[in-house]
Amino acid sequence: MSEQSAHDAAQDDAAAEAAAELAAIRLSIDNIDAALVHMLAERFKFTQKVGRLKASSGMPPSDPERERVQIARLREIAMEAQLDPAFAEKWFNFVVAEVIHHHERLATGATGVIATSADDAS
Repeated sequence: MSEQSAHDAAQDDAAAEAAAELAAIRLSIDNIDAALVHMLAERFKFTQKVGRLKASSGMPPSDPERERVQIARLREIAMEAQLDPAFAEKWFNFVVAEVIHHHERLATGATGVIATSADDAS
Protein backbone atom coordinates (compact mmCIF):
# COMPACT_ATOMS: atom_id res chain seq x y z
CA MET A 1 0.00 0.00 0.00
CA SER A 2 1.40 3.38 -0.94
CA GLU A 3 1.89 6.16 1.55
CA GLN A 4 -0.96 8.08 -0.07
CA SER A 5 -3.30 5.08 0.11
CA ALA A 6 -2.41 4.51 3.77
CA HIS A 7 -2.99 8.19 4.49
CA ASP A 8 -6.36 8.12 2.68
CA ALA A 9 -7.40 4.98 4.57
CA ALA A 10 -6.49 6.58 7.89
CA GLN A 11 -8.50 9.66 6.97
CA ASP A 12 -11.46 7.47 6.00
CA ASP A 13 -11.24 5.63 9.34
CA ALA A 14 -11.08 8.93 11.25
CA ALA A 15 -14.05 10.29 9.30
CA ALA A 16 -16.04 7.11 10.00
CA GLU A 17 -15.23 7.32 13.71
CA ALA A 18 -16.20 10.99 13.80
CA ALA A 19 -19.48 10.22 11.99
CA ALA A 20 -20.28 7.44 14.47
CA GLU A 21 -19.51 9.70 17.43
CA LEU A 22 -21.61 12.49 15.91
CA ALA A 23 -24.55 10.11 15.48
CA ALA A 24 -24.28 9.00 19.13
CA ILE A 25 -24.13 12.59 20.37
CA ARG A 26 -27.12 13.56 18.22
CA LEU A 27 -29.09 10.61 19.59
CA SER A 28 -28.47 11.93 23.11
CA ILE A 29 -29.55 15.41 22.03
CA ASP A 30 -32.71 13.96 20.45
CA ASN A 31 -33.51 12.11 23.68
CA ILE A 32 -33.03 15.28 25.73
CA ASP A 33 -35.25 17.24 23.31
CA ALA A 34 -37.98 14.62 23.69
CA ALA A 35 -37.67 14.74 27.48
CA LEU A 36 -37.92 18.55 27.42
CA VAL A 37 -41.09 18.41 25.34
CA HIS A 38 -42.64 15.93 27.77
CA MET A 39 -41.58 18.05 30.75
CA LEU A 40 -43.05 21.18 29.15
CA ALA A 41 -46.31 19.35 28.48
CA GLU A 42 -46.47 18.33 32.14
CA ARG A 43 -45.64 21.87 33.22
CA PHE A 44 -48.43 23.23 31.03
CA LYS A 45 -50.94 20.91 32.67
CA PHE A 46 -50.20 22.63 35.97
CA THR A 47 -50.29 26.13 34.54
CA GLN A 48 -53.68 25.37 33.06
CA LYS A 49 -54.84 24.47 36.56
CA VAL A 50 -53.39 27.75 37.83
CA GLY A 51 -55.18 29.62 35.04
CA ARG A 52 -58.52 28.01 35.83
CA LEU A 53 -58.07 28.75 39.53
CA LYS A 54 -57.16 32.37 38.84
CA ALA A 55 -60.08 32.79 36.44
CA SER A 56 -62.60 31.32 38.87
CA SER A 57 -61.19 33.39 41.75
CA GLY A 58 -61.00 36.67 39.88
CA MET A 59 -57.21 36.83 40.19
CA PRO A 60 -55.19 38.65 37.53
CA PRO A 61 -53.57 36.49 34.86
CA SER A 62 -50.07 37.65 35.73
CA ASP A 63 -48.15 38.07 38.96
CA PRO A 64 -45.18 40.38 38.30
CA GLU A 65 -43.68 39.87 41.76
CA ARG A 66 -43.73 36.08 41.38
CA GLU A 67 -42.17 36.44 37.94
CA ARG A 68 -39.40 38.67 39.34
CA VAL A 69 -38.61 36.14 42.06
CA GLN A 70 -38.62 33.27 39.57
CA ILE A 71 -36.30 35.09 37.18
CA ALA A 72 -33.79 35.73 39.96
CA ARG A 73 -34.05 32.09 41.06
CA LEU A 74 -33.64 30.70 37.55
CA ARG A 75 -30.70 33.00 36.78
CA GLU A 76 -28.95 31.67 39.89
CA ILE A 77 -29.69 28.07 38.92
CA ALA A 78 -28.43 28.75 35.39
CA MET A 79 -25.15 30.14 36.70
CA GLU A 80 -24.69 27.08 38.92
CA ALA A 81 -25.40 24.85 35.91
CA GLN A 82 -22.98 26.83 33.73
CA LEU A 83 -25.80 28.01 31.48
CA ASP A 84 -26.02 31.60 30.33
CA PRO A 85 -28.40 33.26 32.83
CA ALA A 86 -29.63 35.64 30.14
CA PHE A 87 -30.70 32.63 28.09
CA ALA A 88 -32.53 31.15 31.08
CA GLU A 89 -34.32 34.46 31.60
CA LYS A 90 -35.30 34.71 27.91
CA TRP A 91 -36.66 31.17 28.03
CA PHE A 92 -38.64 31.93 31.18
CA ASN A 93 -40.04 35.16 29.74
CA PHE A 94 -41.17 33.31 26.63
CA VAL A 95 -42.88 30.65 28.72
CA VAL A 96 -44.55 33.19 31.02
CA ALA A 97 -45.84 35.18 28.05
CA GLU A 98 -47.56 32.02 26.79
CA VAL A 99 -48.97 31.25 30.22
CA ILE A 100 -50.35 34.76 30.66
CA HIS A 101 -51.90 34.61 27.19
CA HIS A 102 -53.71 31.40 28.12
CA HIS A 103 -54.72 32.71 31.53
CA GLU A 104 -56.20 35.78 29.86
CA ARG A 105 -58.18 33.51 27.55
CA LEU A 106 -59.46 31.55 30.54
CA ALA A 107 -60.35 34.76 32.36
CA THR A 108 -62.46 35.92 29.42
CA GLY A 109 -64.15 32.56 29.09
CA ALA A 110 -62.44 31.65 25.83
CA THR A 111 -62.58 27.96 25.16
CA GLY A 112 -60.69 25.63 22.94
CA VAL A 113 -57.58 23.56 23.04
CA ILE A 114 -54.55 25.22 24.49
CA ALA A 115 -51.76 24.23 22.16
CA THR A 116 -49.05 25.54 24.42
CA SER A 117 -48.97 26.79 27.90
CA ALA A 118 -46.24 27.31 30.40
CA ASP A 119 -45.51 27.21 34.04
CA ASP A 120 -47.08 30.22 35.45
CA ALA A 121 -44.62 32.03 37.54
CA SER A 122 -47.57 32.42 39.84
